[in-house]
Amino acid sequence: MSAETTKSQEISSNQVIDWSAPEPPSDLVFDDGEPLETNRHRIAMNVLIDSALSALSGRSDFFAGGNMFVYYSRNQAMNRDFRGPDFFVALDVDGSRERQGWVVWEEDGRYPDAIVELLSPSTANVDRGVKKDLYERVFRTPDYFVFDPFAAQELTGWHLELGRGYQPLIPNERGWLWCETLELWLGTWNGSIRREPPTGTCDWLRFYDRAFNLVLLPEEVEKQRADRLAQRLRELGEDPDLI
Repeated sequence: MSAETTKSQEISSNQVIDWSAPEPPSDLVFDDGEPLETNRHRIAMNVLIDSALSALSGRSDFFAGGNMFVYYSRNQAMNRDFRGPDFFVALDVDGSRERQGWVVWEEDGRYPDAIVELLSPSTANVDRGVKKDLYERVFRTPDYFVFDPFAAQELTGWHLELGRGYQPLIPNERGWLWCETLELWLGTWNGSIRREPPTGTCDWLRFYDRAFNLVLLPEEVEKQRADRLAQRLRELGEDPDLI
């Protein structure tokens, strides 16, 4: 074997291959054009988001969203065949970022920590089947809940246990379910929110703290403050309706 051949083989064996991972897709769609089932579903989603923002207001490392795409793989991005959760919270993330959707590879691989799907006749089987399997096996989301805004008894939840997958949550004496990740109770509250229903009341899915106190919505906090101010004025001999 000649010296030139030996030298050529050494260069070949020591050659560094210039390789880089393929770029993630950049043409993501963040709106599927499909509205939520009903006005009550829309309000129920916003109630959960507002409640989460209130309950977690002491921290900035979280994101709460709803009806948003969650992109987790290149194939799924190309197929465009998955509509995101109705409500979810991701913890230990940059809460100051603007997001059109949740793109896992732009979030350091972070998936939602808690998910709620709002059931309807057209989605119930998917929410309890295909999506539940996805959240359990791919997302590994610790806490998953389903709730029917028109059938309050349909509140069901699961917690992910190591080596056992999703295990059903047992309701407390009030029928509420504990969300371990958020350290909050999920339970029903009867009333009217934002003129829904148009008459009477209905059951809403709400967050409660560890001591069973209802997490108030922004408008409820304002009303509470206004009521306290009015009461104080009456104690001082003033009529709040005349001020």
